[in-house]
Amino acid sequence: MINVGLIGYGYWGRRLARNIAADPRLRLASIIDERQARREEIARQWPGVTVAGSPLDAIGDPSIDAVFVATPVGSHFEIAHAALGAGKHVFVEKPLCTSVEEGERLIELAARKRLVLMVDHTFLMTGSVQKIEELCRSGQLGTISYYDAMRVNLGLFQPDVNVMWDLAPHDLSIMFHLLREEPVHLEANGYCHVNSTVPDIAYLTLYFPSNIVAHLNLSWMSPVKVRRTAIGGSSKMLVWDDLNREERIKIYNSGISFQPEKDREMIIPSYRIGDIASPRVSEREALSAVTEHFAQVVHGETASIMSGEDGLRVVRTLVSAQECLDHNIRTVNERWAGSASAARRVAP
Repeated sequence: MINVGLIGYGYWGRRLARNIAADPRLRLASIIDERQARREEIARQWPGVTVAGSPLDAIGDPSIDAVFVATPVGSHFEIAHAALGAGKHVFVEKPLCTSVEEGERLIELAARKRLVLMVDHTFLMTGSVQKIEELCRSGQLGTISYYDAMRVNLGLFQPDVNVMWDLAPHDLSIMFHLLREEPVHLEANGYCHVNSTVPDIAYLTLYFPSNIVAHLNLSWMSPVKVRRTAIGGSSKMLVWDDLNREERIKIYNSGISFQPEKDREMIIPSYRIGDIASPRVSEREALSAVTEHFAQVVHGETASIMSGEDGLRVVRTLVSAQECLDHNIRTVNERWAGSASAARRVAP
């Protein structure tokens, strides 16, 4: 039995608590939250579980074997580093941390202490992503050429991260898991509508060594919630609509063929339009599979698919994308300001 201390009891912390308690190899021993009202709620909902207000209450408790961190991103490094230093296995809500240096320090400490450091890339445990991985690994899609994802909704505006850091980790973790490579180049654009320093719309384009291009449309400003991904292969293409419970994945036996290079006086493609199939996927709650995976990794039964190194790949990409995003937003704002100034000068 692995005794778990859960730090943070917000939206995700509540879901973690339920799944930790339901896992037969984990024991929810303590829940930490700095807010008095939440501690009172925890005491009512979880009788028998120790309730406290400081992360140090769990980190310093010798009976706690593992710490689950479900706090704002800016606190991830400090809490995880302290927990690893105290000899606890650590599970961190995505993203792992806010900088590459922080991620490298956490990975080094976990390796030195021989402890598990895992990042909550929950989508890797969904039946949909597991089915997509099966299709990719078996070669049924052929050679992958693109990954195109739309992940938009109205809110929820996060207090400590922008839309890219909030939503992009999902698709980045999925892409890196499926493609097993990192981008060689990326571009990022966006805009701040509500808060002048926090982008609420972002567009990322990533280029991979194997000639795959990926595009992410991320927004907190959409009137409708969309969670749709298209993956194009040379043999088949698929669309994953995570909000369509009846047909989450559709596989299209469709594609485009070109004449050989020597015959291309005119590039006239031929189109193949075939059948559409919708395979059944597991509807098990992904977070339940995540907590089970954590217990298996701690017991040395399997290798982690959401390790600290996996989390660092996502952070490294986010940091690079943030630099590009900041530069492009600044450039656009300067040009808008210049255009407005010029318009005032020529106004009658």
